Amino acid sequence: MEEAVRALFTRYEATFGRALAGKVEMDEVLTLYASDFIAASPTGVTSGKNDDALRQVMAKGYEHYRAIGTRQMKLRDLRLSPIDDCHCMAHAAWTATYARKGQADTSIDFDVHYLVQVVGGEAKVFGWISGDEQALLKEHGII
Repeated sequence: MEEAVRALFTRYEATFGRALAGKVEMDEVLTLYASDFIAASPTGVTSGKNDDALRQVMAKGYEHYRAIGTRQMKLRDLRLSPIDDCHCMAHAAWTATYARKGQADTSIDFDVHYLVQVVGGEAKVFGWISGDEQALLKEHGII
């Protein structure tokens, strides 16, 4: 399981990088996620399907990240907490780097906890839990 999950997050990081550069196909992004998912943050809990609605939300999200100057999303560390033979919690430590006019780049460290399922040797995200991204961006003067 560990090898499949680490390969997933290597792809996740690379896909995010291509999306920030405006060079990603949304079909590629959707391969990272299971057919259904849940998401939790301080703004609430949502659920959804890996469909055209997710494709649109992800495209708008990447557009927003580019608009606020996000230049890089780097995976600093990945720690796995196995649940059973097919599932784990992947604790991802990220560093986001933002370009800001007239100032040095700003890097922000944050964590996201992903629920991951491995079926047939392939890992996919079926959920994530994150902190208050908007508050963190405001605190660092990004937005």
